[in-house]
Amino acid sequence: MDVILLEKVSNLGDLGDVVSVRPGYGRNYLIPNGKAAPATDENRAVFEARRVELEKAAAQTLAQANARRENLEGKTYTITAKAGEEGKLFGSVGPADIADAMTAANEAVKKSEIRIHTGPIRQLGTYQVEIYLHPEVSTNVSVEVVAEQ
Repeated sequence: MDVILLEKVSNLGDLGDVVSVRPGYGRNYLIPNGKAAPATDENRAVFEARRVELEKAAAQTLAQANARRENLEGKTYTITAKAGEEGKLFGSVGPADIADAMTAANEAVKKSEIRIHTGPIRQLGTYQVEIYLHPEVSTNVSVEVVAEQ
């Protein structure tokens, strides 16, 4: 299935690229979320008419992501969790917990933007977590997991 990308999609292409994707991916994810349109002659004409508008919106989204990155860079967030004597957590700390801690610190972050490359955190300590703000913009923040008193 060929689609025209209406915004930059990671590992797929940039705005305006015509790419071939599996039918389910295009039909169930890209098209319903407004990230692509079927590559028909009619849709290509509509895209060319809207190209300037879409490029302006993409540039604005990128500028907002860069501003958020500058705001987040170098910050440390503390999460308290129940832990045993040896520092092992009763449970784990995942993206939802980190998003809640960041939101409590007045940083609007969705759990889908948080990437923990080592999997859920299961020990006390300080960890680097990637915040994926845009296909071109990401930053790292420190998450410190401390024991509940």
